[in-house]
Amino acid sequence: MAETPKPAPNPAEGTRSTLTRSAGLIGVATLASRVLGLVRDVVQAALFATGPANDAFVVATRIPTLLRDLFAEGAMSAAFVPTFTRCLTRDGKAAAWRLGSQVLNALLLVTGVIVILGILFARPLATAYAGDFSKVPGKLELTVLLTRLNMPFLTLVAVAAAFMGMLNALRRFFVPALAPAMYNVVFIVSAIGLYPLFARIGVPPVMCLAVGMLGGGLAQVLTQWPMLRREGYHHAWTLNFRDASLHEVLVLMGPGTIGGAAAQINVFVNTVLATSEAGAPSALNYAFRLMYLPVGIFAVSVATAAIPELATHAARQSHDSMRRTLSWALRLMLMLSVPATVGLMVLASPIVAMIYEHGTFKVQDEVMVASSLFFYAIGIVGYSIVKIALPSFYSLRDARTPVIVSVVAIVTNVALNLWLHALLGYRGLALGTALSATANAGLLLFLLSRRLEGLDGARVLQSLGKIVAASAIMGVAAYFTESWLHDQFGARTTVAHAIRVFGGIAAGLATLAAAAWALRIDEFSQAMQRVIGRLRPRSE
Repeated sequence: MAETPKPAPNPAEGTRSTLTRSAGLIGVATLASRVLGLVRDVVQAALFATGPANDAFVVATRIPTLLRDLFAEGAMSAAFVPTFTRCLTRDGKAAAWRLGSQVLNALLLVTGVIVILGILFARPLATAYAGDFSKVPGKLELTVLLTRLNMPFLTLVAVAAAFMGMLNALRRFFVPALAPAMYNVVFIVSAIGLYPLFARIGVPPVMCLAVGMLGGGLAQVLTQWPMLRREGYHHAWTLNFRDASLHEVLVLMGPGTIGGAAAQINVFVNTVLATSEAGAPSALNYAFRLMYLPVGIFAVSVATAAIPELATHAARQSHDSMRRTLSWALRLMLMLSVPATVGLMVLASPIVAMIYEHGTFKVQDEVMVASSLFFYAIGIVGYSIVKIALPSFYSLRDARTPVIVSVVAIVTNVALNLWLHALLGYRGLALGTALSATANAGLLLFLLSRRLEGLDGARVLQSLGKIVAASAIMGVAAYFTESWLHDQFGARTTVAHAIRVFGGIAAGLATLAAAAWALRIDEFSQAMQRVIGRLRPRSE
């Protein structure tokens, strides 16, 4: 009897399996980092709440943080990783290492100049974007001092981002994704350990946060260095701007910085506008971090896993494979980000109260942060989509389109924020940013679809419809469960807040699972299988 032939492997299934496995691995490491980041914020809120010192620190970190976000999750991943991957695929490791060394040297040179300029011109910079701080004695002066201390963080994090890019291109995801956790550990230890010491010796206590920031940046570099050395990397102190691969990276990183700048510049604009309201910069900062938690865990994990795949397909000019990878990545992102959006909006107040209402953080602080979080959450889907859409253009060596879209998004955000700030105060800044992020993502997807002659749009929209329906049902269940628990456990204690939050989350997730099963949402079962599988300890 003839043996039944085995079915031919499905390339789409291989892409799905690889992407979801990698995303799950990254997600576990990123989850650890984000949880520690949340602990970091809790410590910071307990020590400084939304007071003048914390406002000063938030504003002082905005410039290095803006540039950090561009290097770490913007131009670096969008321009360097695809180019490094092409060099690795085409010319081998030795050529890729030469490119890595030259990119690192260029980063050290450029960021070193920026750091020096930032230190020298800290006062005019702080005065330009936080002039209202001068109305509070000592607040502007503290902002200037913290700006000078925080600037070297830019160089540290640029080097860490380059290390991360090389390791990701080599399909080494876990350690790079875990490196930010070390930043948070150092930051937390510095804040808790140095706060009482600085207060006792007469140093402004908020300086402990600056020390933690610099120490954490160094920790991210040192965490990744051993693995990079094991892969065979040896740094060479050479810099040849005529090198074709380096030139390609630099050419892409210039527009890439602008192309990925929309979200970060919008946050920067928010900070400038918010300085006119006491406590608003801190409230928006806490809320943005909470909103970005699911983006950082889910969207960055999926995107980090997908970028090398997309770069490989683009290098081989396989647009069909790119479409399959993008379609699956988008549907996986939607399955994770839409429920996160609904959950954060429904449970904003109890979540903020549970996490932050400690120490000097009071009810009025909670109200400001929760209302900001409600509006920021609207942009989660937009932020998530940009993480995968933007690098896709650079994999195709198209730097022009993201620049144009980013400029449109920035102009839109400024116009919206000026209008909404006049209507809603600091809450309008969060709403304007969320709407701008959504518009940015929609325009990028539209243009990417035209470039690739489609993105499996019918299937993506069908999945989106099902996911939105399931998430809406989930939101209703979470809302009424939390409301009932509030009637039973209404005290303003951490335990009572936790019961309400986790009770609402449990009811919501159970309802989401049931709705996903009823609606036959394939992405839900795939995501859950990978998440559960990756919770088991495994070596990379």
